[in-house]
Amino acid sequence: MTPSPRADALLELLFPVWQFVIGVVVALVVVIATYRLALRGPSRMRTVLIVTGAAIVGITVFGILSARSA
Repeated sequence: MTPSPRADALLELLFPVWQFVIGVVVALVVVIATYRLALRGPSRMRTVLIVTGAAIVGITVFGILSARSA
């Protein structure tokens, strides 16, 4: 069962809104995490930077690989 063209048009209009909502939630989580990290002090900064760097590299590699397969 395929959706009607009207349903497709509605989803295409709503899609950027969902991207915006997800972006706002991610930004809010990053701000909260940064604040909590600042309260812990500099002793944990090295570990956090390593984990954050690894996460950025992992997400970038995943994005590149998924873009090639699409």
